[in-house]
Amino acid sequence: MTARALLAIASSLLALLFSSSLVAQAHDASVANHQPHYYDVEDFGIDPDSVTFADHIAPILQRSCQNCHRPGGGGPMVLMTYEEVRPWAPIIKYRTAIRDRMGAMPPYFLEKDIGITEFKDDYSLSDEELAMIQAWADNGAPRGNPENEPPMLAFGDGNEWSIGEPDLILRSGDFSRPAVGPDWWGDIGLVPTGLTEDRYVSAIQVREVNDIPADGDTGTVGGRYIVHHMTYNSGVLSEDGTEVVGDTVSWPIHEVGRNADIFSEKAGRLLPANSALHLEATHMHSNGRETSAYVEFGIKFFPVGYEPQYSRRGPRTGNGIDIDVVPNKANQEFHNYVVLQEHTKIMAFEPHLHAPGVRMCMEAIWGHNQFTLNCVGYDHNWVKQYVYEDDAAPLLPKGTILHTIGFLDTTRANPNLADARNWAGGGRRSVSNMFIDLGYSVSLTEEQFQEEMAVRRANMKDRNDYDVSCPLCWAPEPVDQSLAQGND
Repeated sequence: MTARALLAIASSLLALLFSSSLVAQAHDASVANHQPHYYDVEDFGIDPDSVTFADHIAPILQRSCQNCHRPGGGGPMVLMTYEEVRPWAPIIKYRTAIRDRMGAMPPYFLEKDIGITEFKDDYSLSDEELAMIQAWADNGAPRGNPENEPPMLAFGDGNEWSIGEPDLILRSGDFSRPAVGPDWWGDIGLVPTGLTEDRYVSAIQVREVNDIPADGDTGTVGGRYIVHHMTYNSGVLSEDGTEVVGDTVSWPIHEVGRNADIFSEKAGRLLPANSALHLEATHMHSNGRETSAYVEFGIKFFPVGYEPQYSRRGPRTGNGIDIDVVPNKANQEFHNYVVLQEHTKIMAFEPHLHAPGVRMCMEAIWGHNQFTLNCVGYDHNWVKQYVYEDDAAPLLPKGTILHTIGFLDTTRANPNLADARNWAGGGRRSVSNMFIDLGYSVSLTEEQFQEEMAVRRANMKDRNDYDVSCPLCWAPEPVDQSLAQGND
């Protein structure tokens, strides 16, 4: 067979492979060129004509959609009953198929075909679920047998705590914004905790409470709130109660659409006795309606006497200062490199860009190997934190180079931009830019690092089983030189 014939066969096989509906469509980091992820439900052994709301679609909506798309929720329409869902079938098909880019629903932008896939509280849709939604919408969105529909979920009237009932609820002072006005950024004061003993936090959730009617037509998630994001820390109150003093603890940022923070059992964060939260940097914006609000902090504690195993914090990556974002350009890339000075376990990945942001990737470079840990899409209206399962979190040796890549799109195709013609540098306002990973990590001692790797090795079948999150898992364990010399 000639080389030309072999090439023709190879080209045909490649065309067949990549035309298969089971393979997600290729995309880049520009808004305009991103293609939806479409699948054929028959490839999952399901008859397209058998897919109904009652048997297939309602359970998906209950798990991944109705927490927002309900009366009083953050979603712009209610998706509780068949009658409410049916008119939106084509939109649901498209918005779910976007999957990992801005505008996707549900807003969980993990790219599933690369890197680590085990995360806590992952409510994203599987390939099979996308295929079922697409077949259902294409076939006219049939209801099926109403008796097969799952019981309706019951939601309260207000913002329920996703972490469960908190052990402590703290409240900020009141603030407001006019219907139309410039962004505001600044310090909104202290919130005393009232604690009389040191306690370690296992989970914390921040929510805005405002006077926007629950059934008000806000159009977007951001339109329901005036706080876009807020950074805060905690420390012991001074004697006069006007500031926090001594060592302070930084808490994960609060942002519109962000999930709650649930800390590892090994890495709780301290709230000391006589402490306060300092809401030192709050970014507020007008939403078209004069709005008064305050924020609440729901806090759950580890049991009295708990001590964290890991207390040292690892590095953050990114660049929020000297970045140069040019106008009218897609696929702009920013890069940042950090050399790990200690063994490190990355607990969470949280891309933080601003309006031009489209995507962020994190890579670990160890020796001549380059491991893509994760890539996720980004939408400035729905900022998300991705918390790794404990036995899948990146476990990186000191000396690893942690490489973060941010992708931006400043063309008119990006609906989040105020004006595609504007240059922008670093800054806190949404019309300025940032490129930061706000996730968190912990530093490990040599003993802790070896213990963590031993657990990973025990979870793998054999040496042919590879864990991208643990590049040294199959490396020989270091020999204690003092013992080795004593045996000579």
